[in-house]
Amino acid sequence: AKIGAEVSASFWEALAAQARLDQANALSQLARQATDAAAKRVAAGKVSPVDETRARLAASGVDLELAQAQVELQVARTRLAAHWGAMEALLPPLEGVLHVPEEVATASLEERIEAAPEVVEARLEVARRQALVDVERSRAMPDITVGLGVQRNNEIGRNQPLIGVSIPLPMFDRNQGNLQEALAREDQARYALQATVSRLRAGAHVALAQAQSARKQALMIERELLPKAQSAYDAATNGFALGKFTFLDVLDAQRSLFQARAQHLKAVAESQRAAIDLGRILGMARTAPVTTQ
Repeated sequence: AKIGAEVSASFWEALAAQARLDQANALSQLARQATDAAAKRVAAGKVSPVDETRARLAASGVDLELAQAQVELQVARTRLAAHWGAMEALLPPLEGVLHVPEEVATASLEERIEAAPEVVEARLEVARRQALVDVERSRAMPDITVGLGVQRNNEIGRNQPLIGVSIPLPMFDRNQGNLQEALAREDQARYALQATVSRLRAGAHVALAQAQSARKQALMIERELLPKAQSAYDAATNGFALGKFTFLDVLDAQRSLFQARAQHLKAVAESQRAAIDLGRILGMARTAPVTTQ
């Protein structure tokens, strides 16, 4: 499960980096279009040359973001390829869609913790130690030896059967040393089980809280912020074409839209990362996207 979680985390990290690069490319294309439009309007004498300067400065900032996104994708792909001992260049473009993971109910978390492989293994160790205690305790009881024989009784002139019972007296060694050691190891196994459950419970609740927080943020951005930012950008672009808004208004709307998209992508990636971490803790690696409607 740990290896599967690591591979899954690397995949989602690379997929998120690929999505960030796609966004940076789209923003770069819009920045070039905006710069060209500003240059034409300056040449026509409709706007100030300052607007063109602002557009070019914005385009330069976008180019820096694009270069950074390219490096991040290459690093993420290299980490993913390393799991197969392959080269990054041999990986094809990744296919998949980043979705907000399905919400995990807090009520079912305790059941999943109890069924986690580490807990099951620790519980089996307790049972094994209990069985060893039973074995050592049985060895502390003396072995009874029963013997059968025949003895000639001259007085009555016939043979008589004899039954002999031998019971050793455990005056010195009653296997107490081995029994005490077995009991101590049983206690250690019980403490280890409790420690394992406590550790997994703490880690699972932290991962769950992170997943729920990122999920809530991603859904809020998706349902509220993104539609508003897109609407503001469309209005600014159309208004600029009609001469109702300045070019600075278009740049501000464009920046707000792509910031909202970047925030949404980050929140979705964090929710996936937390869900993968939760799956690793519970011994259930996530290998495929889970969508919610």
